[in-house]
Formats: sequence, C-alpha cells, structure tokens
Amino acid sequence: MASPGHMLPAKQFLCTICQQVFTDPVTTPCGHNFCLACIQNVWDGIEVCQCPTCNKTFTSLPEISINTAFKELADTFRNITVCSSASQLCATKPGEVACDVCAATSLQVKALKSCLVCLTSYCEAHLEPHQGVATLKIHKLIEPVNNLQERMCKKHERLLEMFCRDEQKCVCQFCTETEHKDHHAVTIEDESGERKVQMKKTEADFQQMIQERLEKVEEIKSCLKLSNTSAEEEMKESDRLFTSLIRFIEERQIEANAEIKEKQKAAERRAEELVDQLQQEITELQRRNAELEELSDSEDYLHVLKRSPSLMSPPPTKEWMEIGVHPELCVGTVRGALSKLDDTLKNELDGLKKEEMKKMQKYAVDVVLDPDTAHPNIVLSADGKQAGRGELLHIVPDNPQRFDPVICVLGKRGFLSGRFYFQVAVGSKTFWDLGVVKESVNRKGMITSKPENGFWTDNFRPPLHLMPPFAP
Repeated sequence: MASPGHMLPAKQFLCTICQQVFTDPVTTPCGHNFCLACIQNVWDGIEVCQCPTCNKTFTSLPEISINTAFKELADTFRNITVCSSASQLCATKPGEVACDVCAATSLQVKALKSCLVCLTSYCEAHLEPHQGVATLKIHKLIEPVNNLQERMCKKHERLLEMFCRDEQKCVCQFCTETEHKDHHAVTIEDESGERKVQMKKTEADFQQMIQERLEKVEEIKSCLKLSNTSAEEEMKESDRLFTSLIRFIEERQIEANAEIKEKQKAAERRAEELVDQLQQEITELQRRNAELEELSDSEDYLHVLKRSPSLMSPPPTKEWMEIGVHPELCVGTVRGALSKLDDTLKNELDGLKKEEMKKMQKYAVDVVLDPDTAHPNIVLSADGKQAGRGELLHIVPDNPQRFDPVICVLGKRGFLSGRFYFQVAVGSKTFWDLGVVKESVNRKGMITSKPENGFWTDNFRPPLHLMPPFAP
C-alpha cells in the first residue's frame, strides 16, 4: 500500500527479517537495509556473515551504522501509518484533546492519555510505547488535558508537582528548595486529596442548598396556586360587593330623585294654591277699588256716606309677608340618601374587617419576651408574656443584647420571612411603641425608632395638653 502523502510503496519501509517498519535502519555493503537489532541478531555468533536478502558472503563482520536519512523517512512512515489507522478509529470532537504526535502530521485524533513527563498527549496507537517500554512505563499518565506547558514552572522549566500552602500556588521541586524553602509545601497529590475532601463537603452543602431551594420552589408554586385561588375568590367577592353597592346606590339615587320630584310637585301645588288665594284677594280688592272710584264721582251725598264705610274697610286677607314657596325645599335630600349609603358602607367595611381578621389570625404567633434583652427597669411575668415598668432598677448582667438606657424588650423568637400576627393589650398605658426590629439594631445609647435604624413600629403619644407636667 502507499502511505498517505507519499508515493513510495509500504514494502520499501519494511525490514525483510522482522517484516515491520524499520527501527534504526542500517545498510549492508551489498546495499540492503535491515533493522540494526535484526541484523545483529542474525550475525551474532557466526564466523561468516551473509546478507539475508542476496546471500552475499562477507569474510569479516561489516562495519554498519544507522542510516539517519532513511531512519527519518521510516519514522515518518510509521507515524503516518499509525495516525492514519488511529484516525479511522477515533477522530477528535469539539472540546476534546488531540494527539500531539498525530497533530504533527495534520491529523486530529483523540488523545487517550497525557504524559506529565513527556508533556505530550497520545492517542491509543502512540501510547503503546508507554505501556510496553520499561523506561516509559514509569512516566506519570493522566486523563488528556490541553496546554501541558502550563504544568511547567515558568522560572525553572520543571514540572509543577508541589503546592505552597503559604502562597496558595503550585510550584516545582526547585522552587521549594529556593524561594519557597521556608514555606509549608506538600505534593499536589496530597493537596488535591485534601481539596477533594473539602469539595465533597462543599458538594454536600450545595446539594443541601439545592434541595432546600427545590423545596422552596415547590413551596412558592404551592403558595402561588393558593394565591390564584384566593385572588379568584377575592374578585368574586369584589364583584358581588360592588354590584350590591352599585345596585344600592342606584336604588338610593332613584329614591332621592323621586323624593326631590315629590317635593317639587308639592311645592308646585302649594304655589298654585297661594296664587289662587292671591288672585281671589286681588279680584276682591280690584272690585272694591272700582266701587270706591265710582262712589268718589257720585253726587249723591247720602249714598256716599252710607256706602263708604263698608268700602273703605279692607276685605279679609292673609298676611303674605311670612307666606311663600321656599326655593331650597330639596336641601338635605341627597345628604340623607348618602347617609343611608354611608351606613351601608360601614356595615360592609365592618364585615370585611372581620373576615380579614379571621385570615390574619391564621398567622398568629405566641410572643414570649426575652429577659436578656429587657431594660433593667422592666419587670417580666413568669411566663414572659407580660411586661411592666418597675419602680427600681433590677441588677441584671449588662450583656450586648440588653437595651440601655432606652426602655425596650424584644421577643425570644425571631422571624426571617413570612406573615405573622400578634395582639398586644396596652391597658391604660398612654406612652408606648409596638412593632418589629432588625436583630442587628443598636441597643446601647439613645435610639430613634424609625425604619432607617431598623425599627418598624406603631406608637401612641398623648396630646400635649394631657401630658403630665414635668417635675421641678
């Protein structure tokens, strides 16, 4: 067969004795080529040397030497042949380490091992010498890696086989004898072993963290599902409530408008009655006025005297100064309707507050006060659920958790997240703060209760005019 990239036949590179590619080829005086070891084995211990190919006899042992040029050709042929066969078996894939020997012939064959002594990666075919030759079998082989030169000390050009724990870096043996001689150095195998132990622990921690987060994911999904259900129920309740309110408002609007119209009609009827009465009085007054004018022109003196008294006295009429139709008869009608609406809204709000309270009470927690945080002036009950201000300061350890001089006390149990509900009976106290704080809040010196300082509280302060006077 012809080798890739060469036109010479394969038999030109085969020793006729061992039928293998020449190893250290030599040429006899008759011009034939053999492996150095092969021809030496044939001629060893015989008196007359003969060429195994042409049978030419030599009276004395010929002087032979390795044919350097032909050796290079034979070695190249061997590598090409091995690489060609290896490439058919396992070509490299993206990200895999290639055999350095095959790469020299422009072939990309997957490496099986990397040698830390040769600083070379080998495929299965080129790894055979490391598995058969005694001097190569002692070399350190690892799984194939790239950039083997990075495993060499750049300063001393020796293998990085030690680890300096003081400077946390890989060094060579010569480094440990020079600039790192006073440092704590171990072999990279020992350090790697310890790191792997730490990695196992870290891996276990990571697994636990992963499991916790997976559980949290399921918890969040479950909460989201419950939230969706709750949101749907709230929307239904919202639709019911606002539909009811809208209907109630519309009914009150109809009632208010009807009442306004009825009042207006009553006003119109009243106005018509008053106008009729006024017209009657006007008619009567006009009649009398006409008679008076006629009587004034009369020459019948006796008739004037008899008739004038009755005409000169005014007819019976009403006192119209206090009588009329008020234009603002409907004042208060709308307010009355809104007052009814306000009562309904208050009832609905009270119902909602009760429902919300029931939901909040599901998150109720039992708060027990922590005596280690209590100011020396605070007296706690035996069960830790009541606190009062004592007359005298108690002698207590001045630990870092205790508030002083601000009179405060915290609960024993802390919360990282979630919802929590608790009630506090303040009794007749008129000066207090209640709420939650960060665990890291400052507990010594004067404290201002505000979110920037880690306090989220509600408080009560009496009006200034109710505060007791300061003692002189």
